[in-house]
Amino acid sequence: MTKTITLYGINNCDTVKKAQKWLTANGINYVFFDFKKQSLTSELLAQFVELNDWSTLLNMRSTTYRNLSSEIKNNLTNAVAFEQVLAQPTLLKRPLLLIETDDSQCVPQLHLGFKTENYQAIFQ
Repeated sequence: MTKTITLYGINNCDTVKKAQKWLTANGINYVFFDFKKQSLTSELLAQFVELNDWSTLLNMRSTTYRNLSSEIKNNLTNAVAFEQVLAQPTLLKRPLLLIETDDSQCVPQLHLGFKTENYQAIFQ
């Protein structure tokens, strides 16, 4: 069974850098998807939403979120959240670690944020 590991985030995020450093130090091969350089597709975002809900995916402490208009924040339906994240992927918590296998019976895993102990548990 082959695993594909993708780390999603932005290159200048300190937490993303910590996750990258940990993955590299532990010999884990991964692909980095930089939201500033690559476009977040609606298909990929739909996969994120299928694996986690908006309450955990949205980074409500981010500058991007704080800069949203009150009208948007007060009417944040699934459709509005989807539209806003497609336009501004930095609304997502970072990093997002997606682990997929070539086994159709295995559901992909999406992990949000980075904590050393969580990554150790994921890759033990």
